[in-house]
Amino acid sequence: MNSKLIRDINLSFVEKFGGNPLLIFSPGRINLIGEHTDYNDGFVFPAAIDKGIIMAVQQSNTDLCTIVAYDKKESYTFYLDDIQLVKSGAWQNYILGVIVELQKRDFELNPFNIVFGGDIPIGAGLSSSAALENSIVFGLNDLFQLGISKKEMIFISQKAEHNFVGVKCGIMDMYASMFGEENEFLLLDCRTIEAEPFQIDFGEYELVLINTNVKHSLADSAYNDRRMVCSNIAQISGKKALRDVNEEDLLSIKELVSEEDYQKALYVIQEIERTQLAAKALVNNDLLRLGNLIYESHKGLQHQYKVSCEELDFLVDRAKESKTVIGARMMGGGFGGCTLNLIAKSETEKFIAYTTKEYKEKFNRDCSVYQVHLSKGTHIIG
Repeated sequence: MNSKLIRDINLSFVEKFGGNPLLIFSPGRINLIGEHTDYNDGFVFPAAIDKGIIMAVQQSNTDLCTIVAYDKKESYTFYLDDIQLVKSGAWQNYILGVIVELQKRDFELNPFNIVFGGDIPIGAGLSSSAALENSIVFGLNDLFQLGISKKEMIFISQKAEHNFVGVKCGIMDMYASMFGEENEFLLLDCRTIEAEPFQIDFGEYELVLINTNVKHSLADSAYNDRRMVCSNIAQISGKKALRDVNEEDLLSIKELVSEEDYQKALYVIQEIERTQLAAKALVNNDLLRLGNLIYESHKGLQHQYKVSCEELDFLVDRAKESKTVIGARMMGGGFGGCTLNLIAKSETEKFIAYTTKEYKEKFNRDCSVYQVHLSKGTHIIG
């Protein structure tokens, strides 16, 4: 956790509003395997990380709410009885959406002030949006003693993104950010919303994230399109979700759907199975098997689900060429963001130096490297 940022945000709040604000940390997340399976009632394998959103919040002594985005040096004021959607893609919508969802549930809010900032790279596929939404619902719940359970909070965050932001996301990001534990990955069943914790020791290997530093503009629309494809194919199959469809079921309706949509559904079915196989590999301490499953996941995302991009594929290809990387894949919604790499610790620096140099030569753009630690979920820090 970034202690300097905590101090800076607290100081910024006190200088602007006075008082002694409540401080919240809400982490981003990584996902070992299981991409685009959460909105298909499948399995995912996320963990909260030590990068996230830090929020200071306190009741206001005026009729106005004021929110300060510390990193952007921007502020926004509004009345609780007159909340309006801001332009598409605006940071305000993630916060306003949570407030609207609380109001829909008849929770009583009074005016408040917020200063927030973070050290999650925006667009990196580390779920900065879920971290922000969770920080808001968690902070307001404590500030106004609303009595909302953490499980209800994550659904409020999800609905905010669906209804106000316009992204039909699954529940994984919110769950991992809210319920994460130090040194644990969570095998989450997205139907039951129950998770099995895995304390993982990668031994001589470590997880390293490499950020492409690109986010292609079609990401959100493509995400919603794929969610609709999955829902339609499940419906054609007579099932509730793709989790309930096996490869034989899918083959039986192949003539009723396009080849492109067939491959998307096939990817999801196979990825749900891969995620469960990854859990078995970890139980058996078979890291090479885990690494192969991670590579297979990227292949499916690239060629079947088609949510990768040239920059992500380039980084994964460099990993495949290296004997020191046993698994790599794109992570997150796609079309940019990070790759996750399982690298031999003794060779990490050499691999990173080579890959960052090659990436710069290829794209005339720097990539960024993050070594993250697994963190506790959303909680009060002061």
